[in-house]
Amino acid sequence: MVKGFLAAAFLAFATGSIALAADPGDNPPPGSVFDLSHWKITLPQDDDGDGRPDEVDVAEIQTYAHPDFFYLDDQNRMVFTAPNRAVTTANSSNTRSELRQMLRGTNTRISTHGPENNFAVLARNGSSSFGSIGGRMQATLHVDHVAVNALRPETNAAYSVVVGQIHAVGYDDTSSGFGYGNEPIKIFYKKWPGHETGSLFWTYERNLPRGDENRRDIPVPVFGNLWDNPDDPGENGIALGEEFSYEINVHNNTMYVSFHNERLGTVGYAVSLIEGVDALDNPLSYGGDTLFFKAGAYNQCSTRTQDGFWYAGCAGTGDWATDFANGDYTRVTFSQLLLGPSVPYAETMAGLEEARRAAEQ
Repeated sequence: MVKGFLAAAFLAFATGSIALAADPGDNPPPGSVFDLSHWKITLPQDDDGDGRPDEVDVAEIQTYAHPDFFYLDDQNRMVFTAPNRAVTTANSSNTRSELRQMLRGTNTRISTHGPENNFAVLARNGSSSFGSIGGRMQATLHVDHVAVNALRPETNAAYSVVVGQIHAVGYDDTSSGFGYGNEPIKIFYKKWPGHETGSLFWTYERNLPRGDENRRDIPVPVFGNLWDNPDDPGENGIALGEEFSYEINVHNNTMYVSFHNERLGTVGYAVSLIEGVDALDNPLSYGGDTLFFKAGAYNQCSTRTQDGFWYAGCAGTGDWATDFANGDYTRVTFSQLLLGPSVPYAETMAGLEEARRAAEQ
């Protein structure tokens, strides 16, 4: 366990339910069921031909749906789909159908990367000028599919999808020691082909400049294995279609992370965002950064084949019908997604479970 992480596993509950995504049909847009008033979405397509992934802003997303990549299923759950091969954002080789938190709502006079549209930890210089100090994201979801064809299956990113994260804004000037655009948390689900279940884990990225050999993602276990373990996690893992919940709560200067599955129980973690997790990390962690939440399907199965940590060489043609038929995509379904202000640890998922256990003793 990396210094700076505090973990506690709790009692298991009854067997969890299994649900599969359905055809969107003529159902209404996700914004008619989910509160998307502070989200925009990036999609794995370039319909306007500008060479960048299409985005749907806060005003438009309320009535927007895409029949393949972003829609409600027949149980009013929000579905995100991302093929392996499609247009990607400038600093990534991975496709996404993913929401980005927009604290400004529809007030476009506020810059996307400006403080009023993002959050910071309490200790950050000028934190009172931000849209919020900390914040909380809660989600209930299941993963329906991960890409199954990888030329380099030994890479950690193969067969995986990120379903939630906090991202830092990248600055042009990083002389302050911040603004590298890294992620203090990415929540991964990974399932190897032929395995009964997949693994759920999260990573903390050391907050260092690009090109620094110590800028690595440190994996933290939740249910099942970590990304470099090819063994079937069996009953300790999460099956495709099996529901779980996560909560990311940045309160003051600490990030509390909780996970729950009815079959496997509740697991909680805490990490300071103003103190490096080890001697190699930024000594102030993400204490000087500008932060925002993301949620959806961030497909980790890159089609690139060159050497590198993230390049799994996954199959994909760029034709959606072909790639869907071949299993070269990822799909995630959310039954709940909430944003709100931060809360003390005692009010988090893990804190409530800890209190319940104490009361029973």
